[in-house]
Amino acid sequence: MKHTNYVAYYRVSTSKQGQTGLGMQAQQQAITDFLHHHGGKLVAEFTEVGSGKKADRPEFEKAVDYAHLANAVLLVAKLDRLSRDLHFITELQKKGIRFKLADFPDIDQLTIHILAAMAQHEAQMISQRTKAALRAAKARGVTLGNPQLDTYRNHNPQLATLVRTTAQRQWRQKIIKVIHHIQQLQPQVTSVEIAKTLNQRGLSSYRNKPFTGAIVSRLLRQQ
Repeated sequence: MKHTNYVAYYRVSTSKQGQTGLGMQAQQQAITDFLHHHGGKLVAEFTEVGSGKKADRPEFEKAVDYAHLANAVLLVAKLDRLSRDLHFITELQKKGIRFKLADFPDIDQLTIHILAAMAQHEAQMISQRTKAALRAAKARGVTLGNPQLDTYRNHNPQLATLVRTTAQRQWRQKIIKVIHHIQQLQPQVTSVEIAKTLNQRGLSSYRNKPFTGAIVSRLLRQQ
């Protein structure tokens, strides 16, 4: 009887968690338990340190590529290790990327879609509650944000511009890595096709807009 090959993908949210193993042990145990009860062969493991919202997720891309090349199934401890974003999960399903959840080994694709919708809703509710708490604090006279940065905006516009351009440059460096990875997979790919791929992966421009061929071309000229 032929065994299924699996590629494990782990993700921890902070570098501290990555260094201490906090969160990793539970994920690894979930993968071990899954293989013990359901069989299969673990052919590779990839660990990401960073938020699931980040555009630059190189270890995830490596895990997907490896799984494709090895005719393997991507295996994660639980759904939120992939993403809490419904669009991201839906695009994985549309592209035929096979994945399994160690904590729900027999779940079907429709139920995964429902769970992803619930996870996204939960994340949105947390965000809304946080914003409401900040508004309430501001109404009570609590100083929010970085007062020094507000001072820079009001009294030192040049420094404020520097802060903004630095953030843009850092974002651009990250998204360029993703674009280069796409180009490596498809050497003759056009800017329009790259934009479509970026949108399919649930990524967005610096101003949180869908990518276009013009945006991709401009990023490549500026690198």
